[in-house]
Amino acid sequence: MLEYTLARSAIEAAQNVEAVRYAAAYWHQAGEYYRSAKIQYSNGEYAEAKENFIAARNFAESSENLARLKKFKSGDFVP
Repeated sequence: MLEYTLARSAIEAAQNVEAVRYAAAYWHQAGEYYRSAKIQYSNGEYAEAKENFIAARNFAESSENLARLKKFKSGDFVP
């Protein structure tokens, strides 16, 4: 499932910029949606899993973007 792969990639990208430190709220939301989607996927609930993977990706991307912005503003920027 494409959404699964995109969500996993977005979460990995957010981890790489320390989103848990700089954008904790978005990061935790991404994690919750991702965990729910994985359970739904393994139970064969593909439509529900797809929606949660999309939500997880959106929150992970938001956390990554916010973390990059905060790091840039603080002078701790790594491209």
